[in-house]
Amino acid sequence: MSHTKSLEKITQLSAGDISAVIQMAWEDRTTFETIQERIGVSESDVIKIMRAELKPDSFKLWRKRMKGRATKHRALRSSEMKFSDYAIADHRRANC
Repeated sequence: MSHTKSLEKITQLSAGDISAVIQMAWEDRTTFETIQERIGVSESDVIKIMRAELKPDSFKLWRKRMKGRATKHRALRSSEMKFSDYAIADHRRANC
């Protein structure tokens, strides 16, 4: 997706969608792939949203927490992880 289309997608999100992205981004077990499937924004868009919406210290804390976290990417997850990030994302989405 081009930079312009990415920004266009972000600016078209409702306040509820932005809130849902933030909630799912903080949730360790919800993958970036699930966020994209549910809201339609890529990992880089999630980072842009978090940078724009969080206080600078909160954004730094979130980025530090997410770096290298295997649970945020389906491909990096251990096959022994039995929870479903779809159920978590459904629960979070219902709160908006």
